[in-house]
Amino acid sequence: MATAAKKPTTKTQKAEPAKSAAKKPAPELVSVSGETASAAEVAAKPAPTEPTTGSVLTDEDILRMPEKDYMNEVQLQFFKAKLLAMKAEILNNARETGEHLKENEAFADLNDRATVEEENMLEQRVRDRERKLLKKIEQALARIESGDYGYCLETGEPIGIRRLLARPTAELSVEAQEKHERMERLYAD
Repeated sequence: MATAAKKPTTKTQKAEPAKSAAKKPAPELVSVSGETASAAEVAAKPAPTEPTTGSVLTDEDILRMPEKDYMNEVQLQFFKAKLLAMKAEILNNARETGEHLKENEAFADLNDRATVEEENMLEQRVRDRERKLLKKIEQALARIESGDYGYCLETGEPIGIRRLLARPTAELSVEAQEKHERMERLYAD
């Protein structure tokens, strides 16, 4: 019993520095599946396939997982977080573009005005592409929720971790995508 009483005291002593360190949120907080938690909370509940450091999973961690773990809960949460980060970045870019376009600058030189207008048109084209990507991100998030994420919509075969890391919104396996591209080229001529 005396040793049991010492353990809580030791834990309390260790917890106090953690509380003082918690005032610095950036190094102490990690994001797992879209939720922010302290590093201690994440380390206290490691999933069997997560790295033992309690840190956020990286692409390398996902690649090192065995094939039998394909699209397990850890991988699904990893890709969900990746897709949500992409979505947040796109929405932030759109907000910045809207603010930038609202600025009305008066130019004495017509060349300066033409340059700014050309830059605005290019920026709007990029935002249009991102708008289309945003739809694909929403579809991928819906597939995660339904349990279909990571599998080819056409063949039902696994898409593959490497392809999903390169393009998290991928809907088709490499073979099915190549088949679609061949058909597009055939009918484009």
